[in-house]
Amino acid sequence: MKRSLFIAVFCGIMGLQACKKAVINTSERDKLAQEMKVLDKVDVSPENRDSLLAQWKYYHDLPAVKNDTVLLVDAKYRMARLYAMEGNDSARIIIEQAVDLIEPTTGNMRLKALVYNGMGNIRNQAAKANEAGYYYNKAAAIVLSDSSTGLSPEARSVFLLSAAQSNHNMFQYDLCEKMNRAALLLSDSLPEGHINKQRVLVQMIQVLYVRQRPVDSIANYLTKLEALHSTYPGRYNTSYLYDAKIQYFELKDQADSVLHYQVEKAKLDEALAELGDPTNVQLNNLFVDYCNIAAVYVERRQADKARACIARAQALLKDNADVIHADNMLIYYHNVAAYEQLTGRPNEAIRLLRLVAELQKGIYQTENTQAIAEMNALYQLQTKDRSIQTLNESIKINKLQLQQNRLWLAIVLLFAVILALSIFFLYYGFRQRRLRQEKQQMMLQQQLLRTQMEPHFIFNTLAAVQSFVRLDKKEQAIKYLNRFSRLLRSSLELSREHLVPLSEEIDTLENYLSLQQMRCEDAFLYTIEKPYGQDLTAVLLPPMLIQPYVENAILHGIDLDSGNGKIEIDFSFQEQDLLVVRISDSGKTEPVSSTHPHKSLSGAISQERINLLGKKAMISSTDRPDGGKQVVLHIPLTYA
Repeated sequence: MKRSLFIAVFCGIMGLQACKKAVINTSERDKLAQEMKVLDKVDVSPENRDSLLAQWKYYHDLPAVKNDTVLLVDAKYRMARLYAMEGNDSARIIIEQAVDLIEPTTGNMRLKALVYNGMGNIRNQAAKANEAGYYYNKAAAIVLSDSSTGLSPEARSVFLLSAAQSNHNMFQYDLCEKMNRAALLLSDSLPEGHINKQRVLVQMIQVLYVRQRPVDSIANYLTKLEALHSTYPGRYNTSYLYDAKIQYFELKDQADSVLHYQVEKAKLDEALAELGDPTNVQLNNLFVDYCNIAAVYVERRQADKARACIARAQALLKDNADVIHADNMLIYYHNVAAYEQLTGRPNEAIRLLRLVAELQKGIYQTENTQAIAEMNALYQLQTKDRSIQTLNESIKINKLQLQQNRLWLAIVLLFAVILALSIFFLYYGFRQRRLRQEKQQMMLQQQLLRTQMEPHFIFNTLAAVQSFVRLDKKEQAIKYLNRFSRLLRSSLELSREHLVPLSEEIDTLENYLSLQQMRCEDAFLYTIEKPYGQDLTAVLLPPMLIQPYVENAILHGIDLDSGNGKIEIDFSFQEQDLLVVRISDSGKTEPVSSTHPHKSLSGAISQERINLLGKKAMISSTDRPDGGKQVVLHIPLTYA
């Protein structure tokens, strides 16, 4: 019982310690997450970029963050974003680590979308269009499938438009249009003047133009784009508006309008280039503007104006040959060939067209080689994704099996406990019934022995009365009968009791000794020493248990002929629940032969009654140094 209590207390303490530790860990994690969330809301600027990067590095290196996949990936994503703004190649390494960490996790869709889009940006900057499209589409798929990710409308719009643009470049026009339309639904949720309000309209017009949709479907978006530029003049790049109008009028086959906006767009690009240190994109845009205007003039058979535009393109090419893209060179050579054909130099046109074919072949080979390499990388990525998905499914199956095994184990343990309790209660009930039967049997045996004792005592008493009558001692016989009747009445009153008070047992014993003293004509003396300081009425013991040993001492322990016999009876307690009765006699003057020891019936019955009282009950007999014997009874007691 004490051991079970100790185990229960120990388990309770350990459980409380575990709960306390879990609470502390959860509290620390929530605190860190809140701090990182606050830091994430700080706008990035050239002035605070280094300090923000240092802050994110601090959180990234914290042990608590390293032990939490979600917090660690969040810190890596923020660091990669800041590195990417600096053009630092560490952005690629860190974002790849973030992808590897977040991929195997379940859920975390918001963080996954952020990391996938960041990975798409990194691959796009590395001119790996296929890989970039793969990650852009994964981020967009999360946005399309789950509206409860917690991403802002701005972030969702960016992910969808990036995926749409990537699909446009990869000739996946269905996906491109689908994602542009999804981004268009988010346009009203964006802040006024947001850049994506223009971007979604421009991309929508581009995909409809490429798919040769009815011109009226483009007109609606073009009207919205014009209204946007009219509402916020100077906020958006007008070149995109001119591009949209050029595409619109091309579909309407209005060459004058196309030429007008081509010229206007060229003026804008020239103005940007004249601002100083133009970017490669600006130079390529201006180069294409000249080529496109030349093509319009060739189509209109205005050779002089076409030659002037070609000359501008040649001059730009001469100074920036290393930055002009191969695709734009195709446009240039193709338009120059058309011009040569217009001016009556077909051989030069054929030479240029052959050059276009060779250049286009080289571009295709380069693109094919790059596409094969990227497809191989994508295949590996998809294989890796399938492996992770298979691993996650295996983990789920193992978890379910583990839960099932735990359930069965709990059922088996519960069944075992119920079985053990049932066996215990059955055994306990059987033992209790057995104890009650043994007790009842013992009481019946006690009662039986008493019924055997009482006739024996009455027989001895009547023999004594018979002796008085035979000797004509009437007064003594009457006195003896008087005492005997008192003794018999007392015996009858106690006959129905299993236990009697010690005080009544002593009175009965004293009455009996008095009778025997009369029967033997005062041939012996007797003394009874009662326990001192004890309430004898509260001490219970089986009745008539001591009397047979006193009778045996009178009959066989003293010399009745000499008149000097003495019986001493001493009562004492041992350990509060054991009565010790010492019955001593003075002995006979003539030694009793030991070859035929006396075996009385009453002594045998009393021995059996003593044995039924339990292990503590016992009888011992010793010779006294000054003669006689002493019988010691140890009787277990019961208190009222």
